[in-house]
Amino acid sequence: MGKKILVVEDNPNNRKLIKDVLNYYGYEVVEAKNGEEGINLAREHSPSLIIMDIQMPVMDGITAAKILKNDPKTKGIKMIALTSFAMKGDKERFIEAGFDDYISKPINTRQLPELVKKYI
Repeated sequence: MGKKILVVEDNPNNRKLIKDVLNYYGYEVVEAKNGEEGINLAREHSPSLIIMDIQMPVMDGITAAKILKNDPKTKGIKMIALTSFAMKGDKERFIEAGFDDYISKPINTRQLPELVKKYI
């Protein structure tokens, strides 16, 4: 199979949608339900890309991204923020936290593979 992608998203429906789309395009998907789980799985699997929700229980995406970017083992992994609200200044905040890009919810299933291809 192609490259490994870690999807960190607390909503099971969104996780399934993203996984189905990425599987269709030949990517292997590892799933996490929150930022803390995402960090552990990123260290364990060394994915090529992480797609991470911003608002999650236990640990939010911004906190998790900063931890991953400060860890020598995971700092090179490309990350895309997943957000249900993209307001003015959000993109800067995501980039500052270590994300390379972001995609808004509801997820555009045509835009997602294009964005992923850009970073893998």
